[in-house]
Formats: sequence, structure tokens, C-alpha cells
Amino acid sequence: MIDLSAMGNTEFLLLSRSEIASMISSNDYLTAMESAFRKRSEGRALVPGLMHADVEDGEFHIKSGGLKIDKTYFALKANGGFFGNCTKFGLPNIIGLIILFDGSNGRPLSIMDSTEITSKRTAATTAVAAKYLARSDSSTVTICGSGNQARVQLKALMNVISSISQVYVWGTNQNKIEKFSKEMSEELKVNIEATDNLADVAPKSDIIITCTSAKKFFLHEEYVRPGTFISAVGADSPDKQELDPQLLASGKLVVDILEQCAHVGELHHAMDANLMSTGDVYGEFGDIVTGKIDGRTNSEEIIIFDTTGSAIQDTAAAVAVYEKAISLGRGKLLNIYE
Repeated sequence: MIDLSAMGNTEFLLLSRSEIASMISSNDYLTAMESAFRKRSEGRALVPGLMHADVEDGEFHIKSGGLKIDKTYFALKANGGFFGNCTKFGLPNIIGLIILFDGSNGRPLSIMDSTEITSKRTAATTAVAAKYLARSDSSTVTICGSGNQARVQLKALMNVISSISQVYVWGTNQNKIEKFSKEMSEELKVNIEATDNLADVAPKSDIIITCTSAKKFFLHEEYVRPGTFISAVGADSPDKQELDPQLLASGKLVVDILEQCAHVGELHHAMDANLMSTGDVYGEFGDIVTGKIDGRTNSEEIIIFDTTGSAIQDTAAAVAVYEKAISLGRGKLLNIYE
């Protein structure tokens, strides 16, 4: 523990992945994500857009944005997505840094690991969306994907939807989905069945979460029954796609950031297929949080949440981490001008 009471204007806080994980709870992330989307709806968020670059064996995402909370904060995140990292190098597949700034004077406040934050804030966003958009009696979930994001997605969801009693995990790697099933069923005390037959389990599901790096859609319109909530997580770059465009066109589509989804999300594939325009989107999730528009209005709606991930989520999470670190005296002080 360090004394941060005399922290100078030229000093900033360095925070590691393990420090972040030890300080911030699932509920902290849920609160931060709901607040971020509320502020977006209230006009208290800055979202300049994103940058994406493909490189050999991976990709880079650069997101920046700000929030007006008690004061203005701005965050910049540079993430690499290298999906062979775990097996090749023992590194996270999603790896990078977040820099948090004081939005009133540009002062860097903290540099922190982004792997933990990106993973947990992404999962918390699905869970918050499920609170507003899934049926309250939802009991059966299908998770498409078996990596770390699939695990944290299920944990966050079960923290919000207490009625879940059956989970299916679908993927193309039998060893991975069986490992997921065994380990997560023991951890969460819920029945989890591994399957390679999505056409069989998706129609049984109340909630479907897609969190893969697929570049060709696998969730077909005919797999989804009335009343289902779908959180489409994986399509965070223009070449990624998990959902049948016809499914988006026939359902009620909610987006995190409209202009972003029209460029990189599932929405842009439906637009490219001439099945939808931005005018066909039901609305942004933040407007549901603030009550400007309704969420679920009946038990038969198929609601799709196109969540591409935004800088407001990173900023809200980074502020929560920074403020908790200050209160606990955690991290390492560095002087950027020395």
C-alpha cells in the first residue's frame, strides 16, 4: 500500500492486471457499464470513433472517448487481438493498455492493463443488457464460444439472471467445449452441456451469447425461437460476423453505438446485404437505460443486442479502477516528466 495523498500533478499511477482483478468486483463492472450507457443517452459521453488495423497473425483496435462523471475523464485504449497468443506464447489473446486522462487539463492519471478490463466490462455489458432485454423468466442459455470471454460472459450473466438452470456451450473444438463444460459447471453449480450441434440447442434457448472470432455467420434465423435475447459480442471489426443478416432484419435490433455498429458490427453486414438501414435499428441501449425508449415490451420479441465495444465502457471501467486504487493506496507511482 502506498500513500497517494501527496500525489503530484506530474505523477501517474501504474496498475497491473492482478491489481485490477483483486480490487474490482463483478458488481463494480455492472454498475460502471450501466452508468456509461446512461451517460451516453444523457449527452455526457464523447465517442470520437475507433481505429482498426490488421497485421500478420492479428489485429489492433484503438478506441478513445470520454465521460462527464463528477468531472471529465478521457481514456485511450490500444488493444492487440492475437488469437494464437495463449497457445504460442502464453500471453492473453487480447492484450494492451488503457491510459486514463483528466479531461479538464490533459494530465495522465493512470496507465493500466487493458486485458482484465476489456474482458470484464464486455461481459458486464451483456449482463446489464440482459436485465433490460431478456425475459425475466429466462432459464436456458447457449454460449457460442469456449474461450475466456465465454467464461466471464456466463459468470456475469448468472450474477444478474438468477433463474438460469441449463447452459449449452457450442464450439468447433470438442476438447475446449468439453473442458468448458466440466470446469464451469463445477464452478457455477449449474448444468452445462457441450455440443457441436447449434441447430439443436439454440431453439431451446432463452438467451444466446455469441463470443467468437468467426468471419462467417453460424447463428441462422431459423435456429432462434420467439422471445429469445441474443447478445452478439464477437463482431468488433468489419470482417467478423456471427449472425445471419436475415435474423437481424427480422428481429428487434438494439445497438451499443449506432455509427460504430454500422461500420464494424453485425448491423453493417445486414446493411451490406441491403436488408437493413440505420433507420431500421430500434435504438441505442443507452436510451433504454434512461427510459427514453422501451426495452422488451412482450414475451415474443426476438431482441438482438449488437455490442461492438466502445470507449465509453473502457472509460467508465478505468475510472472505477483508478478511484478504487486511490482509495486503497494501490499501484505504483511514476513521474512522466523525470
